[in-house]
Amino acid sequence: MNSLEKWTILQSEMALNHPWCKVRRDKIKLPDGKIIDDYFVNIRPDVAIVLPITNHQEIVFVKQYRHAISDFFIELPAGGFNPEQESGQVAAIRELEEETGYVTSNIKKIATFYDKPSKDTNQLHLYLAENVVKTGNLKLDITEEIEVILIPVDAVLEKIQKGEICVAGTVAALFLGLNLVK
Repeated sequence: MNSLEKWTILQSEMALNHPWCKVRRDKIKLPDGKIIDDYFVNIRPDVAIVLPITNHQEIVFVKQYRHAISDFFIELPAGGFNPEQESGQVAAIRELEEETGYVTSNIKKIATFYDKPSKDTNQLHLYLAENVVKTGNLKLDITEEIEVILIPVDAVLEKIQKGEICVAGTVAALFLGLNLVK
């Protein structure tokens, strides 16, 4: 028998409602009766992450600046989307081409999971794209300056172990997706 109980939301309001950042402030009652006045929840869009592999067994990565950490990171192509307006698969294909100039007709779902359910509402949707082909049609957002990097599949684990690839969603997609590659 499960003895865990959900929290009760006593009051909820938008503390910040900006197109690029939404934060909800909840007043909650814990199962033991204690009240928390300021529990903040980040309302975030879902994210599609794509693991693109060329027919030469190279993974297409993007290297870009991430302002919150003030550093550059090697990541898989990814982007936010609204699941009520677009499927994760369509978003993954779109982000792959926009960020890298690569396209695919061979894409399959790897998994969907929550990013940080203690404070964030979004899910990560992971996709594997095999036999990707370069077209060169990048469409970067104003905040994106991207270097496209090809890394052989066999070199990825060492780069993770050395901390050169260290973004959680990318690492999860690599470990889950590379198990599916033939």
